[in-house]
Amino acid sequence: MVLALNEPSDLKNRPIRSFVLRQGRLTCAQERALQQLWPQFGLEVSDSVVDLELLFARAAPVVLEIGFGNGDALARCALEDPARNYLGAEVHTPGVGHLLLTVEAQALTNVRVHRGDAVALLTSQISAASLSEIRVWFPDPWHKSRHNKRRLIQPDFVRLLASRLKPEGVLHLATDWQPYAEHMRSVLEASAAFENIAGAQNFAERPQWRPLTRFEQRGQRLGHGVWDLLYRRNA
Repeated sequence: MVLALNEPSDLKNRPIRSFVLRQGRLTCAQERALQQLWPQFGLEVSDSVVDLELLFARAAPVVLEIGFGNGDALARCALEDPARNYLGAEVHTPGVGHLLLTVEAQALTNVRVHRGDAVALLTSQISAASLSEIRVWFPDPWHKSRHNKRRLIQPDFVRLLASRLKPEGVLHLATDWQPYAEHMRSVLEASAAFENIAGAQNFAERPQWRPLTRFEQRGQRLGHGVWDLLYRRNA
């Protein structure tokens, strides 16, 4: 998962991270993609708010996917939904390179990629009420109780997400870890900014259009269930 969540920590005020940065090894193709394709499709880390119309060279609704992994699901959604723009945020460089290669191979023009902490991206570079949808699919569940504080979906982060969504914008979460699904539901149900599209306290049916991610496929092999949560930003 891609996010750093700033919370009170130890006496040194170190931020609590909701991800472990495992960079892995870049392939030659991924290195080429990062060198040659990044100038066209990459969004650099900055303290300045991004003009999304300028970034995508058109005016269209923007979907943000946080923690896209290798990007296959994001690319498929962008291919099948050309009317909207897709911005993906990921900290793991090989995944970024893989997505850039897919964007090139499929000639996608409605995808942009951010390599870095999505909390910083949302805080500094995305303006209020500018996104039509935010997706967080299969974040790290941090299943050990002593690590639960590292979970991405927490009240402060949900408030940040709500502030960046347009009224009636959608927050779509998915996990294959039931305790985390219940935790996410609890956090969202307690937020006055969101309404559960499936009805209060209900999980949503898996949308037929949602691609299977590699994390979901892994969970299925392990016999895990999958829980989708769909919430609408109140006006």
